[in-house]
Amino acid sequence: MQKQKEKRERAGLRRLLVLALSFLKIGLFTFGGGYAMIALIQKEFVAKKKWVGEEEFLDMVAIAESTPGPLAINSATYIGYKAGGVWGAAVSTLCVCIPAFLIIYLISLFFDAFLQLTLVNYAFKGIQVAVVFLILNAGWKMLKQMKKNAFNLILFCGVFGCLVGFSVFAVDFSTLFYILICGACGLAVYLTVLVAKRRKARSEPTMQGNAALSEKTKDVPEKTEQNGSVEEETDASRQGEPQKGERTPEKEGESK
Repeated sequence: MQKQKEKRERAGLRRLLVLALSFLKIGLFTFGGGYAMIALIQKEFVAKKKWVGEEEFLDMVAIAESTPGPLAINSATYIGYKAGGVWGAAVSTLCVCIPAFLIIYLISLFFDAFLQLTLVNYAFKGIQVAVVFLILNAGWKMLKQMKKNAFNLILFCGVFGCLVGFSVFAVDFSTLFYILICGACGLAVYLTVLVAKRRKARSEPTMQGNAALSEKTKDVPEKTEQNGSVEEETDASRQGEPQKGERTPEKEGESK
């Protein structure tokens, strides 16, 4: 028992170390905010380590986006808790924040001189292109994993059309409203399907009872017809048999 406990503790510490190194790397080499981190988080913990499934990852992104706080920090907290409990959540959240904090702190010390460097400006322009690619890559992977049914496709086309329309006409519409509206639509569809299933389950016993009753009523005439035919056969046989005391031709021949 003691050895098994020590093995579990070592495995837990090893997993915490893996979480710390992974999120330090993600936090250090990711530019563009939480959406750019999603691609790296998916590659690290879904594709490589397989600690989180594809559907669970999609649900995690939806929850992380709809809850207060940055998307990357919420995602790191979720994966850390999934892999290592409370300590895993704390380590993952801390390690994903440390690189950005240190980099911003160092830049703030030399901010004016830093922005005047031409090389830095061109480097950031190239990084912006890479960030757009990372976000599109993560979105494409999530779209491929999404279930292709009518409800999801209608919601996707509706949200995509709203995003394009609001971008063209420069309408400020928070992404939180998209999530809330889509969540309300999903809840409405779920409740509608649930009510329909319950009504169907309630109607099935009555339909079965009516069918059984109709079968019984069909059997009654058949039984009466069978009983009538049996009675007719017995009457006919009785008519063919000689009555008590009546002499048949065979018996008369024998007496002669």
